[in-house]
Amino acid sequence: MALLSSSPKSPAPPGYFHDWALVDVETSGLRPGRDRVLSLAILTLDAYGNRTGEFSTLLNPGCDPGPVHIHGLTPARLAGAPTFEEIAPQVGALLSNRVLVAHNAQFDYDFLAHEFAHVRSWVPVSRRLCTLALNRLVGPATPDLKLGTLAEHYGVRQEKAHDAQDDVRVLSGILRGSLSAAEQLGLSLPLLDCPPRQDYKPYVPKTPCAYRNPGRLTPGGHLVQGMKVAITGDTRVSREELIARSVAAGLNVMTSVSGRTSAVVTNDAGAGSAKLGRAADEGVPLVDEPTYLRLLESVQPGQAKGTARQRRTVERPASVPTAPPASTPSLPAQRTAAPGPSTAPADQSLTGRRVLVLGGTHDEAAEARARAVAHGASAAVNLSASVSDVVVLPGGEADRRMSRIATLGLRVHDADWLLAPTATSLPAPARSAAGSRSDTAAVLVRGAVSDLSDTGTAWTVAATWRQQTACVVDVVAFAVDGHEQVPGDEDFVFYGAPEHPDGTVRLGTDGPTEQAVTADLERLPLEIHRIVIAAAIDGAATFSDVGAIEITATSGIGAAPTARATLDAATTERTMILVELYRRGEGWRLRVVGQGYDHGLADLARGYGVDVAE
Repeated sequence: MALLSSSPKSPAPPGYFHDWALVDVETSGLRPGRDRVLSLAILTLDAYGNRTGEFSTLLNPGCDPGPVHIHGLTPARLAGAPTFEEIAPQVGALLSNRVLVAHNAQFDYDFLAHEFAHVRSWVPVSRRLCTLALNRLVGPATPDLKLGTLAEHYGVRQEKAHDAQDDVRVLSGILRGSLSAAEQLGLSLPLLDCPPRQDYKPYVPKTPCAYRNPGRLTPGGHLVQGMKVAITGDTRVSREELIARSVAAGLNVMTSVSGRTSAVVTNDAGAGSAKLGRAADEGVPLVDEPTYLRLLESVQPGQAKGTARQRRTVERPASVPTAPPASTPSLPAQRTAAPGPSTAPADQSLTGRRVLVLGGTHDEAAEARARAVAHGASAAVNLSASVSDVVVLPGGEADRRMSRIATLGLRVHDADWLLAPTATSLPAPARSAAGSRSDTAAVLVRGAVSDLSDTGTAWTVAATWRQQTACVVDVVAFAVDGHEQVPGDEDFVFYGAPEHPDGTVRLGTDGPTEQAVTADLERLPLEIHRIVIAAAIDGAATFSDVGAIEITATSGIGAAPTARATLDAATTERTMILVELYRRGEGWRLRVVGQGYDHGLADLARGYGVDVAE
């Protein structure tokens, strides 16, 4: 059976026809590299949906199988199974030259990548497709986007949850239904490039410095635990041993120099290295190796993180967005990036509706979205099955999505419709062939706050932008203390370090126009008062080129969003603080911020105390 039902009059968007490798893994835990794959199933399909191959096996991981009550894979069942090394060639052949497909694909891909790394190889996949991300774009009329829920929606029988072989069979039916729905909406598939990588390594726990930075080394003074030390040039003692001795003494060895570096160790102060140049600019003291080795013998006790600091009140008025500390002189003045009201919606006449705005200038479209939100609607950035109404501004008639909108039977309005809509004058939203439904997520505007009731489950904040965006947008997170500073550089989570060493904050990428930050709030150290989530544009583009950013907050993988917000930047911002998660008493809250800056990500990170290499 063909995956698509395109006709010559309604061709599928580009990029729909591929050879597919559908994958599901059952694992001993949730952290790739540390935990292992216990069961693997692969189903391969050609571009027309014909089955071309199938493979499934249990695996002996050589470790505790973890939550047996979930997957049912006891040590006795796994004892006679092959190791991954034994089946790696067969798995590689099935994956090669195909698009990997999985539900929550980053999870499956990362586990496979680490398994291949264990056998000194790499996963032979260049692109992947996440059916969870695809259905977030499609917006089907389902209460959530979990595998079982989508299976029921697309008419696929699920026989045994958490069984890799059955899950991959179910996934094939979900893929077929998802592709058909996406084709009907004219969506580009969220295919994510993932070129073969050789840098995946078995999990090695990192040990972040346990002490706060006490500041600079003073002339004739002692080293103190928590001091940030950089080493440059040749050393008599091997660099590895010098670093190990420093870390054992409680010092924080850095690979770069900044204004917060305590000292730089060098045997040639005139070498002219980049580190020495930055040290001179910042006034960082230099120490030769013999002096440093002597100082290492009597390092003074430091202040442990999370102790002896007055806990500052973290609640702010809802109308005041957060910003990096005002005392940071390197930060240009911020701009308020979101137009429209900064309090709760003025009325609820459009509650449950999803409004897509087409056409107009950037400012006109932003104003229209703000009006829709002020009336209780959520503002969509892409056409999906959850869209109930379309507002067409000047020039919007030429938008390529208009033909799809007409086919779907969505209600189309001009800008005047948003001036004074009332509940009694509006007919029920038209249900498209894709099955739109009322949106139940709370609609938040800039400055609005929402309680996060279930902090026992990890919360995910996702940012999505229009599929036609040409520039690269990076989502990042800062875990900051009561002084709005990161306790350590590891508390900055970004594309180069996508997971905090303790796994409490991590970055996920499921498509080219969607990234998400997941925070395990219950496990965060008490000294972390706030998770600041921001977006930055790589290059010279600004958020006026990107357009609106849609924010969703969910608790659990595949759960329905509990809150939505749509942020419209002004014309010049290159970085923007999107939202923050912060402590309030014994619980946590989410605040929509929408505050932009003209500078780049490096300056934003320095404002929160991150050492950024030049």
